[in-house]
Amino acid sequence: MNKMLWIVLMMSCGATFISSLFPLYGEHYRLSSLEITILFAVYAAVLLPTLLIVGAKGSTWGLKRVLRYSIWISIVSTLLFLVSFNVWMLYAARILEGIAYGAFTGTASAFLLKQTAPNKVSTAIKLSGVTVNLGFGLGPAISGLIVQYLHFQPLRLPFWFLLIMLVSSLVVLELLPKQVDSQAQKPAKTKISLGVPDNIRVHFWSFIGLPIFTLFTLGGIVFSLIPSFTKNVIHTNNHAISGLLILLLLGGGAFMQFFPWPRNPVTRMRLGILSLAIGSWIIVFSGQSASLFLLWAGILIQGIGAGWTFQVCLRFASQLPKPEERPQVISAFYLSAYSGFIIPPVGVGVLTQFFNLNVSLIILNLFAALLVIYILIYSVKFNRYYSKMTSR
Repeated sequence: MNKMLWIVLMMSCGATFISSLFPLYGEHYRLSSLEITILFAVYAAVLLPTLLIVGAKGSTWGLKRVLRYSIWISIVSTLLFLVSFNVWMLYAARILEGIAYGAFTGTASAFLLKQTAPNKVSTAIKLSGVTVNLGFGLGPAISGLIVQYLHFQPLRLPFWFLLIMLVSSLVVLELLPKQVDSQAQKPAKTKISLGVPDNIRVHFWSFIGLPIFTLFTLGGIVFSLIPSFTKNVIHTNNHAISGLLILLLLGGGAFMQFFPWPRNPVTRMRLGILSLAIGSWIIVFSGQSASLFLLWAGILIQGIGAGWTFQVCLRFASQLPKPEERPQVISAFYLSAYSGFIIPPVGVGVLTQFFNLNVSLIILNLFAALLVIYILIYSVKFNRYYSKMTSR
């Protein structure tokens, strides 16, 4: 299990590694906020169809084989960043990274569970989620620290570090036992479908899909715009700060999943989604007052909400459907999540063409607030359903 979690950690670092470098690319290639958010969102735009296709077909192609190809594609993406001299190369590298992580995400979970004893499956799922969140946070933190304190080829050197990390994951993968690989099997005609069952569809979209969409929407804004926000609104040129903020958001959220209180998952969801909203508004207020302290506080509170919301959504996505329906429901879960990485961040990029960055974030927060209010209202109905379900 530990070896596979290392691979998950390295690939998750690679998926968000570029986030701290967005301001540098913006300066170097004179990119607008809209172009930067598109550069961010194009990753998710190709990740989604890749996730659906490979999620449905991966086991028939061979799980270990898919993972191997995913890491190699990520390595090619990193090499493209290393040698880039034009904007199109950045977009090409991001597209390749989206394909790599889209193919990796569901396959890695399935491969991890194949190596895990039946009595440790729930622990493996939990550790996998924590590792993904931690990796997403570590990537920007590492690249930000390298750029800030090593002062050598800031658009090249970070990717040498990432290249070493990815090669290590490839080596570890090859050391895993061959017998856990699943080679082409029946059925060859696996359907590519979200397949949320009718009996849980309303509950899924209202209390799993919508909260995780909201989480990734607000998280996507942090990934794509916080580096520019810290520079242009908070007025700090320390590139490490934006990476450490992202680490606090996701790393803190990952560790909060081990916090035992509250035990009731519906209550945990309510507090999580409220923390997301409160944290995002504190971030906006930090821009109004140019307060770095408020920015740290907002990210911390949002991180607590992110950890709990992700944990409970994934739990419900695994618990509500029948075992044979679970893979397609989890695919729908990730589809809802990564959709939040596309439209809202790009929408903020469009808004920055008419308003300043802080006003654009206010508009996004108003949109997110409406979603949060709906989720909290719906939680009353869902709580009755969940209580009956678990009492059987």
